[in-house]
Amino acid sequence: MILITNPFFVEDEIDILHSFLEEGLPLLHVRKPDFSELEMAQFIDQIKLEFRANLVLHNHHHLAEDFGIERFHFSEKERNNLVQSPARFSKPCRYKSTSTHSISDFNSLSTEFNYAFLSPVFKSISKENYHPEKDLFKEIKSRKNHQTKMVALGGIDSENIQKVLEKGFDDVALLGSIWKNENPLKQFKLCQQIALSYLQSQV
Repeated sequence: MILITNPFFVEDEIDILHSFLEEGLPLLHVRKPDFSELEMAQFIDQIKLEFRANLVLHNHHHLAEDFGIERFHFSEKERNNLVQSPARFSKPCRYKSTSTHSISDFNSLSTEFNYAFLSPVFKSISKENYHPEKDLFKEIKSRKNHQTKMVALGGIDSENIQKVLEKGFDDVALLGSIWKNENPLKQFKLCQQIALSYLQSQV
């Protein structure tokens, strides 16, 4: 299960993030699009060293080496730039992820991407007027790319996580369902429990 940071200010955010990581969150996507380089460095610096390997940077990738981060995320636009000018993205990076919005985009990804978000699956909780234009559960029946893990994003919560996994997604990413909840940690643990129970039942 993947968690994306709230793009906006959250009181006691670092403490909350540490709570998620201590509960076993494997991947935390650090997405703060309005952060300057200094603000991003200060943010990462507050996260315990033991959890740096769990971090995925969405921007200011050049900071990764200083903080021992080996995971980068690329937006759709950045991915296209990566293809056009690979030298611009030559910083050390063991793992790459990206965002897609159609099964055709997902199918066309190169094998360098370990996983990709496919969104929105449901109406977004965090973004107004952002909802699926196509039924992605039908779309993914046309999946041809099995080298890249397919991660569901958009409107994922405790009520639909199991359905998403049953329908063929490899993993889920959470954002609005956590940060819009009165008790983010409690909601995270509930989502985590449902996802793990389902995956264990498939073994």
